[in-house]
Amino acid sequence: MADSNEVQIEPALTATDEVRSLVGELEAVLSAEYSPEQRHGLTLDAIFQPDVRFFLARLRGAAVGCGGVFLFPDFAEVKRMYVRHTARGQGVADAILARIEAEVRHAGLTVLRLETGDRQIAAMRLYVRTGFRECPAFGAYAKMAPQSIASSVFFEKRII
Repeated sequence: MADSNEVQIEPALTATDEVRSLVGELEAVLSAEYSPEQRHGLTLDAIFQPDVRFFLARLRGAAVGCGGVFLFPDFAEVKRMYVRHTARGQGVADAILARIEAEVRHAGLTVLRLETGDRQIAAMRLYVRTGFRECPAFGAYAKMAPQSIASSVFFEKRII
């Protein structure tokens, strides 16, 4: 039996109340910091499309975090990564990222990228600590108007 303090990661196949709540909390955090044109998260409908894998994290049975990965033909992108404040520092984000990386490997991809906001200091520390390095804008972001990505910071990691 799993330790009750162990983080459990499970696929989220539909927009359950838990998923809606977590994504809503993330959107509230981001909307307080960034204008609508500077927020690039997937909508709930877009999360549950064939090229996206989305995960729910549980700690002591409670849903405390989420994160997904969009699988493109030549790279993957982390999307909607969030951990509730009450669960931070307990390995939840690391577990979500590990599950995302496993999904990327399984898909045969070797590059994992992400976009985050320049005010997401804790998130950027997490990404650097887990092997991500800053990179230029990529994919659709590279074609956006400068004001749309003025607060964006881009990262990538090689997955082996």
